[in-house]
Amino acid sequence: MLKFIVSRFFQGLLALFCVLTLTFFLSRFAPGSPYTDEKQIPLHIREQMKEQMGLGDSIVVQWAKSMVDAATGFQGPSWGNSGFSVREVIGQAFPVSISVGLSGLFIALGIGVPAGVLAAAKRNTKIDYSLMSIALLGICLPTFVIGPIFAAIFGFQLQWFSAVGWNQPTDFLLPSLVLGLYYGAYIARLTRSGMLDTLSADFIRTARAKGLPEWRVMIIHALRGGLLPVVNYLGPAFSALITGSFVVESIFGLPGLGTHFINAAKNRDYNLIQGTVCVFAILILTLNFVADLLQAVLNPRLRNVSETAD
Repeated sequence: MLKFIVSRFFQGLLALFCVLTLTFFLSRFAPGSPYTDEKQIPLHIREQMKEQMGLGDSIVVQWAKSMVDAATGFQGPSWGNSGFSVREVIGQAFPVSISVGLSGLFIALGIGVPAGVLAAAKRNTKIDYSLMSIALLGICLPTFVIGPIFAAIFGFQLQWFSAVGWNQPTDFLLPSLVLGLYYGAYIARLTRSGMLDTLSADFIRTARAKGLPEWRVMIIHALRGGLLPVVNYLGPAFSALITGSFVVESIFGLPGLGTHFINAAKNRDYNLIQGTVCVFAILILTLNFVADLLQAVLNPRLRNVSETAD
C-alpha cells in the first residue's frame, strides 16, 4: 500500500506539472493580451505595462517564472484584481466553491444512494421504473436549465432563498440543490447497478438461505459491494462539483473559483488562470486518489492486490 501511495503521489506531481505547462502555453498563445482594451492605448504605455507584467521576457523565461510562482504558492499579482495577489483571490473564492460543492455532494448522496438501493430492492416494479425515470430526467436536464428554473421559482416567486449573490450564510443552499439533484441522478443509477450485481453474488444467496431478514441482507451485506461504482465515481463527481460549477456560479452570481476563472480568461489574467487551474488540478488528483483508497477499503480483492504489489 505504501508503494502505491508514493507512486500515485509522484504521478500526481507529474500530471500537475504537465497541466500547468499546457495551461501556460495555451493562455499565452490565445488571441488577445492583458493590456488590450476597447480604448486605444498609446504604444509607450503598452510597452510599460508589458514590462511591468513581465511579458517582455522570452516565453521560456515567462514559463520558468510561472512554475516558480506556482511552487511558492502564487504570490504574484492578479492583473484583473488590482491590489490583490492570486493567492488572496483564490483564498477568498475557494470557501464559496467548496461550500457549494460539499453541500451538493451531500445532497447528491442523500438522494442518489437511497433511491438506487430502493430501486434495486424493488427491481422491475413501478417503484423501480419511476425512480429510474426521474433519475434519467435529472441526467437529461443540465444545470443551466435547472438553475434558472429553481432561481425563478424558489428565489423570486416563493422567496425561500436568495436567487443572486453571496450575502447570507444560506445563500449556498439553492446552488447546492441544483448541483446535488443533477449528480444525484447519476449516483442513483450507479447505486442500482452496483446493488443488482452484488445481489446476484453467491454470498448474498447464502445469507438469504440462512434466513436473514431482507433489510439486513440489503444494508449489511449487499450495500458495501453495491457502493463500489459510486465510490469510483465520487472522485470525478466531487471534482466536477467544484470545477464544473462555472454555470451555476454565473447563474446565481456567486464569487467562487469558477466565476474568477471565467473573468480571468476574459481579461487574459494569466497569473489567475494559472492559479485557478492549479487548484482545480490538485482537487481532481487528490479526490481521485482518495476514491482509489476507499475502493481498496471496500473491496478486499483490490486491497490484496496492493499488498502483493508492496
